[in-house]
Amino acid sequence: MIAKNTVTPSARLIEIFSAIQGEGLNVGIRQIFIRFALCDLRCQFCDSVHTWNAPASCRIERSPGLRDFETYSNPVSLPILIEWVERQNLPSLHDSISLTGGEPLLHAPFLTQFLPEVRAITGLPIYLETGGHRPEQLAMILPYLDSVGMDFKLPSVSGESHWQEHAKFLQLCHDSYLNVFVKIIVSQNTDPAELERSALLVAEVSPDISVFLQPVTPLPVSEQFSPIPVLAPTADQVLMWQALMKGFLKHVRVIPQTHKMLNQL
Repeated sequence: MIAKNTVTPSARLIEIFSAIQGEGLNVGIRQIFIRFALCDLRCQFCDSVHTWNAPASCRIERSPGLRDFETYSNPVSLPILIEWVERQNLPSLHDSISLTGGEPLLHAPFLTQFLPEVRAITGLPIYLETGGHRPEQLAMILPYLDSVGMDFKLPSVSGESHWQEHAKFLQLCHDSYLNVFVKIIVSQNTDPAELERSALLVAEVSPDISVFLQPVTPLPVSEQFSPIPVLAPTADQVLMWQALMKGFLKHVRVIPQTHKMLNQL
């Protein structure tokens, strides 16, 4: 007789908190953020270096928006995570749940079990924030997602290059009728040829997909890990790049990291 696998699913987290979304299509709405640990990318502009590895502990906000964090050990079991999300989910306060990181898709096997349960319990839509470079893992959780915000990693800005993966990823989202948008971090070093390539890639899937150009927020010197500082683009650069991409796409918006302006997490 074969014994059943009774191992409780678990995930390594950074934090859970309630905040106003500061980027992309959902800017301004209130979300429950579940920030997962681990990332397989090393973007030069990253402002979440602390998520690259899995810490021994995570922090959980006791009261939504009050930043009264408690510390718990990692990994976190599925039932405990459900309990923490329920505690955040005050009536009528949140519009959706944001899966962020790190790279949440590194926890895809866990998410296949967690997402249907948390959707059933909270009734909240699920929004995935991702580097957009893991289409195989995306396919595992597509039935449980409502919207996706995916990054295009420009080599001239991030130091990463994932064109083929981005194309597969975006096509999967579009074919599944998900509400998907693309976010592109731009800096003074942005290569316009890469923006044109990005626009063509998106347009090949659908010219109706929204693209958000996000001027990089320069890191404090103490947090910079690249010898070459990543500087914000000028207004002239951003206007020129938006015009370039609008030659191929219907919706190209420029929105900075508004949560940084609000002094949020």
